Amino acid sequence: MRDHPGQIALPGGSIDPVDGDDRSATALRELHEEIGIPAHAIRLVGRLTEIHQRRANNFTVTPFAGIVTPGTKLTIDESETAALFTVPLAEIVAPGAVHEGIEIVGDHHVETYIFNYGDRHVWGLTGSILHAFVTAWHEPESAIRAAIEAGLDSQCEG
Repeated sequence: MRDHPGQIALPGGSIDPVDGDDRSATALRELHEEIGIPAHAIRLVGRLTEIHQRRANNFTVTPFAGIVTPGTKLTIDESETAALFTVPLAEIVAPGAVHEGIEIVGDHHVETYIFNYGDRHVWGLTGSILHAFVTAWHEPESAIRAAIEAGLDSQCEG
């Protein structure tokens, strides 16, 4: 919240010495710290294309996709997260759901990826991560899509 107040963001953060050089360890640690999902309750199914954020913060993000065990309790860390909401996968991967647009920030017009869901307006880095996910999802023979669909099928059978 202190770095991006009022913005919608996915869980994430900086590498910590405890993570070593393992980006997935960072992602899992941050997921647990920010919204309470323990590493044993998520199965990572893919690493997305790195995203270079140069406009405001000058950092590189390594996003991961995963499947959370059904019934996992979500608990926010109020020092880092103001609120939490979920979006059905079908809404994100629907054709045109994540699209290019312009956001006005002060006197600047910023080209960005945008996703709207109900009264939620997602853009900027989070929009770019969603775009990377949707791009990976729609690739022919998508390993991420296959892994997620297989995981969802197994959850329905169990």
